[in-house]
Amino acid sequence: MTLQWTAVAFFLYAEIAVNLILCLPFISARRWRFVFSWRIWNWLSPYWNKCFFTMIMVLVVLFLDAVREVQKYSGPDPMHDAKLSPNLFDHHHMKLFRAQRNLYISGFSLFLWLIMRRIVTLLNQVAVTLDNSAGLQAQVDGAVKAAKQHQEDNLTLKKALLDEEKSMLQKEQQLKLEVERLAGQLKAAEEAVHKSHTEVEAMTRQSKGLAKEYDRLLREHHQLQNLQSSEDKKVQ
Repeated sequence: MTLQWTAVAFFLYAEIAVNLILCLPFISARRWRFVFSWRIWNWLSPYWNKCFFTMIMVLVVLFLDAVREVQKYSGPDPMHDAKLSPNLFDHHHMKLFRAQRNLYISGFSLFLWLIMRRIVTLLNQVAVTLDNSAGLQAQVDGAVKAAKQHQEDNLTLKKALLDEEKSMLQKEQQLKLEVERLAGQLKAAEEAVHKSHTEVEAMTRQSKGLAKEYDRLLREHHQLQNLQSSEDKKVQ
C-alpha cells in the first residue's frame, strides 16, 4: 500500500472511531456542545470549512483515481493478456484487488467525512433545541404558575365577594326587620295617639257638659237663694 492510501486508510479508521464516539448514547448533545465550545475549536473554526472542503476534494480525487484503476484492471483486454501467463494473471488480480480496496477506502472515507460533519451539526442543533425547549418549558411553567396564582386570586376574590354579598343580604334582612319593627311601633304609637286624642276629645266634651251642668246648678242655686231671701223678707 502506497503512502497516500495508507494515510487514507488511517483517516478512515479515525473517522470510524470518531463517528462511533459521537454516536455513544450516554454522552448527551449538551455535553458535546460544551466540548465543541472549547477554545481550541474556536481557534480552529476559521479554518474548519476550508479544511472540510479541501478534504472532500482530496477524497473525491482519490475516489475517482480508484474508479479509474478499477475500470483499468476490469476490462476484457487485460484479462485476455493475463490468461497467457499465470504470474501475470495473479499480478493483474492483485492490482485489481488493490484498486477495489482503494475504491472502498476512499469511498467510505468520503461518506464518513460527510456523515461526521452532519452528526456534529445535528448534535449542535439538538443541544440548541434542548436549551430553547428548556427555556420555553421554564416560561411555560412560569405562565402556568402565574395562571394558577391568578385563578387562586380570582377564587379568593370571588369567595370574598360572595361573603360580602351574604353579609350585605344579612344586613339588608336585619334592616328590613328593623324597619318592620319600627313601622309596627310607629303604627302602635299612631293608634295610641289617636286613642289619646279620642279620649281627650271625650274628656273635653265631658268637661264641657260638666261645666254646663255646673253653670245650670249654679244658676238654680242662685235662684233658690234669691227665692229663699225673698221669702225671708216677707215673713219678717
